[in-house]
Amino acid sequence: MAEEPEVDLDRVHEAIHEPPTANLLRNIALTTALLAALGAVAALRAGDTVNEALVLKTEAGRLQAQASDQWAYYQAKGVKASVQEAARAAWAAAGKTPPAPLEETIQRYEKEQKEIEHAAREKEQERDQKSDEADSLLRHHKRFAGSVTLIQVSIALGAVAALTRNRWIWWASIGLGAAGSAVFLGTLAL
Repeated sequence: MAEEPEVDLDRVHEAIHEPPTANLLRNIALTTALLAALGAVAALRAGDTVNEALVLKTEAGRLQAQASDQWAYYQAKGVKASVQEAARAAWAAAGKTPPAPLEETIQRYEKEQKEIEHAAREKEQERDQKSDEADSLLRHHKRFAGSVTLIQVSIALGAVAALTRNRWIWWASIGLGAAGSAVFLGTLAL
């Protein structure tokens, strides 16, 4: 005679008599855990974007300092050229022809000034590019931080829903979590 399969009657009895809130609590726990994982990823992205922005702003500051140095160098060459021009004017006032090296020096300073000006403007362009990129990352950071906030509030509502066993609060938690997820995913797409 074949053996009949054993049925764990205690477990069947528990499942039949399990309060309906047990399923609700399990579902709340599951959605809260998923939201917590998504919130952790969103918080990580928020931190990454602000760190990248800070690095770029620091780089922009360094480029600004380099551009300022170039402008100071430009002014120094201008002062030197002015001194040489004053010497040329003194020769002319005395009715004499200025020496050729004097004229060559003035021309060299003017040429050097143009090169220095070009270098300073390039540094300023680089600075502006880095600063604009940092500003864009800061806008992303704010959106990521907003998504983290929505997700954290939804997790808190999930805890309240579990404590009160209230489906409406759980649905509100899911709604806020979905909104936070949408903001996060939308920011990733930017």
